[in-house]
Amino acid sequence: MAALPIVLIAAVADNGVIGDDNRLIWRLKTDLRRFRSLTLGRPVVMGRKTYLSIGKPLPGRETIVLTRDLEFAPEGVHVAHSLEQALAAGQRIGTSMAADSVTVAGGADVYRQALPLADRLELTLVHAEPDGDAIFPEWDRSAFVADKRESHPPSADDEHPFTFATFRRRV
Repeated sequence: MAALPIVLIAAVADNGVIGDDNRLIWRLKTDLRRFRSLTLGRPVVMGRKTYLSIGKPLPGRETIVLTRDLEFAPEGVHVAHSLEQALAAGQRIGTSMAADSVTVAGGADVYRQALPLADRLELTLVHAEPDGDAIFPEWDRSAFVADKRESHPPSADDEHPFTFATFRRRV
């Protein structure tokens, strides 16, 4: 059986910032709806700090939390202690739930580790330059082909203009 594709999902500001003090730094309801649609019915790998910022397992998804803390064992999630272990669990769980991918939802260190293995990037390019302490890793744009782009202006639901962009790894 072929491995499920690995999909990184992130909202990234023009300056690379993805968060500050373990929290999102913008209000983009349209992006949150897209995140939900991209992850629903799929395993979602995330780091411990990202999980703690959300505070609970994501409904309708199997959450796999990556942590070095051997004592960390919240109810309702799967715990992994290496990216390899997390992705193997994602493959196993994703196959059992008939998912079409394993998703990776951050934070910065998890993105850095998973980027070389990603088959697809689902990015929300936030057209702002906020301060923040979490930065999306540099990535080799020549290794990916831009697939889809969809621009959105600011609105009552979205405080910044942004673009949904899909990048697929070249084969």
